[in-house]
Amino acid sequence: MKIPKNYASCEETIKSSRFLSELFLISSQAEVREKIKAQKQKYADATHVCHAFICGKNAEIMGMSDDGEPGGTAGRPMLDVLKGSGATNLLVTVTRWFGGTLLGTGGLVHAYGNGVKNVLAQAEFEELVEKSDFSLCADYQQYQIIKKIFEDFTLYEVSEDFGEAITIKGKIAATDSESFGKKIFDATNGKILPIMSI
Repeated sequence: MKIPKNYASCEETIKSSRFLSELFLISSQAEVREKIKAQKQKYADATHVCHAFICGKNAEIMGMSDDGEPGGTAGRPMLDVLKGSGATNLLVTVTRWFGGTLLGTGGLVHAYGNGVKNVLAQAEFEELVEKSDFSLCADYQQYQIIKKIFEDFTLYEVSEDFGEAITIKGKIAATDSESFGKKIFDATNGKILPIMSI
């Protein structure tokens, strides 16, 4: 499973109607609701803000909305493209400003489906890695030892706070968390064991 690394957008005009496709990284349905609400406020002058989303470790949660377009002409084709993308934790909105010319059901299905294909092509993706949070406290001498161990692992979102002691927080792939903790524990002669949480 892949997840998007970044926000992406693209736009096209079809028979005077403007279609703006935007892709967002999300992690829950609650986040989707917030984002849709924000999009509708942001584009209050738009005719429709249609969306489709997929989230969950196994892409098990999904949803869509035609937002006033004829049933099955917007949300469904958008979701079908997302399902075929092998990605999760993403929301795509396609905002339409009606230009006066009706596109017909086939035209709408094509416009919304293509909007999603095009915005997916703009986005960068990375493999979905289940991560554990870690935190530890070290003195300056232990810090040098720990920094060497860090080089052996892929860490994410690491922050270091230098006070009397050094507090380090970050994330590590859940599959590496046990060996990471053991290495630090052994290297510091049992003085430091990172606190892990999923």
